[in-house]
Amino acid sequence: MAEETMNDFKDEIDRSFRKVKEGDIIEGTVIDVSDTEITLDLKYYTQGIIRVSDYSDDPKFSVHRDVKVGDEVSATVISTDDGNGNILLSKTEANQVLSWDKIKELLESEEYVDVKVSEAVKGGCVAFLEGIRGFIPASKLDLNYVEESDIPGYVNKTLKVKVITADKESNKLILSAREYLREQADLKRAEMISNVEVGLVTEGTVESLQSYGAFVNLGNGMTGLVHISQICNQRIAHPSSVLKVGQKVKVKVTAIKDGKLSLSMKALEEIAATEITEEKIEFESDGEATTSLADLLKKAGF
Repeated sequence: MAEETMNDFKDEIDRSFRKVKEGDIIEGTVIDVSDTEITLDLKYYTQGIIRVSDYSDDPKFSVHRDVKVGDEVSATVISTDDGNGNILLSKTEANQVLSWDKIKELLESEEYVDVKVSEAVKGGCVAFLEGIRGFIPASKLDLNYVEESDIPGYVNKTLKVKVITADKESNKLILSAREYLREQADLKRAEMISNVEVGLVTEGTVESLQSYGAFVNLGNGMTGLVHISQICNQRIAHPSSVLKVGQKVKVKVTAIKDGKLSLSMKALEEIAATEITEEKIEFESDGEATTSLADLLKKAGF
């Protein structure tokens, strides 16, 4: 029984006799929090002290809100004697080593993590990841570029981000929320497309013209391609000879493959104008029948 007791405390005994030197990263448990310092139990002959200014670089940091008795903390030894016989420590210095290692792992894994925006600055926002100050450019805050005047609206918001640049030497950390938002938008788009049926006739807006055809925006984030051969019955050299960007057109969904919509205007030309009717998905909404692709998606829950 005595041997088991000694084994139980072996680690603590070994730690109490270890030699601590400046630059070491050691762990401790918070046993007291004051306005000016945090006291740690190091399982050593003396306690560890971290000044509040050496605990976090986050300007929003509040010692009484963010530090609790019982927290496990890793910190770097600044001095083996603070003048009162305690070991002086710095958590911010330890962060520079431990946090950059974690950030490097996140960069390589491309894992998404949640961060809270702490402030708006010129050209973007600041958020802290693993205690390191990170910058989110305005172009990476949303799917579309965020105007300077709208950036303050992101302060205190929690964003799911990916590490896109991590340079420890220059202390440069760049984050992006755009990739996650793009993935979610693509998933939603794929789900909406799954509710569209081949043969549906609807209206859209010409979004862009390419040599091989016209992309038509059908709304709700969905765009389909009208191949140049499906624009009209006449042979044309370029879609711009009969279409222009912004033009409203009627199209028929002719195929759905790999989440992509193939559209045709030509198919509608081949039907007598009097016989062309937009496919209707009818259901009651406030006493009135509703129609069109938007109504189809609304019925599907979008």
